[in-house]
Amino acid sequence: MRKLLIFLAAVFCVSLSNAQEMLHKDTMLIDVPTAEALEHYSMEMNTRFYSANSVMTSVDFGVYPRLNIGASIAAQNLIGNETPVRVLNPQFQVKFKIYDGSLYLPAIAVGYDGRGYFYDPVDKKYLQEKKGGYVVFSREVFIPNLQLHPGINISDFDASDVYFFTGFNFNIEDKLNLLAEWDNVRRINTSRMNFGARLYLSPSFVLDLALRDVAHKDTFERIIQLRYTVNF
Repeated sequence: MRKLLIFLAAVFCVSLSNAQEMLHKDTMLIDVPTAEALEHYSMEMNTRFYSANSVMTSVDFGVYPRLNIGASIAAQNLIGNETPVRVLNPQFQVKFKIYDGSLYLPAIAVGYDGRGYFYDPVDKKYLQEKKGGYVVFSREVFIPNLQLHPGINISDFDASDVYFFTGFNFNIEDKLNLLAEWDNVRRINTSRMNFGARLYLSPSFVLDLALRDVAHKDTFERIIQLRYTVNF
C-alpha cells in the first residue's frame, strides 16, 4: 500500500508539471465504451484492481486520427499472499470513430474489446465474457455535460447473440464525473448495473472508484482504476 501511495503521488506531481490542459478523454466509462477516441499521438494507460486480487493493465494508442489500438493483460492473485499467481492471455482492443456527431445526430464509433472478467481456471473461460464487436452512439442529452452512450455488441460471433448496453456520465467542471451503466442486456437476470465516480486528480491522471454488477451478490465487486494519458 505504501508503494502504491508513493507511485500515485509521483504520477500526480509529474502530471501537474507537464500538462496544463485536460488530456484525458472519456473513451470508456467502467465497462461501457463511448464514441470518443484518443487524439492522434496520444496514449492512455489504465490499471484496474478488482476481484480475486486481480490486476489488469490496458494500454491504448491513438495511432491515426479517429483510430485507437490497444492491448491488455491481467493477472490473478497478484496482490496479497495467495498462490499461484496466474497470468491470463493478453487481449486486444480497437476502436474507430466513424462520425463526430452534429446538432441532431450522435457521434458513432465501432470497435472490438477482448477483455473478459471472472476467469474460471477449471473450465478455462471467463464467466463474464468479452464485449467483442460493438457499435456505440454518444450524445449530450437533456442538460449540458450529461452524456448518453447506447450501443449493441456481439461477444461470440459463432453464437451471434446480440446484446445491448447503455451508459450515462455527468461531468462536473472536469473535477468529478458521475458514471452509470446498464451492460450485457439480453436477459434482465444476467444484465449488469454498474455505478462509479471519476476523480480528475490532474489534467492527465484520473482515479475511478466503482461498484460493479450491484444486483448480483455472487459477482458484485468494488473496483479501483487508475488512468494516465499522455501526448507524444
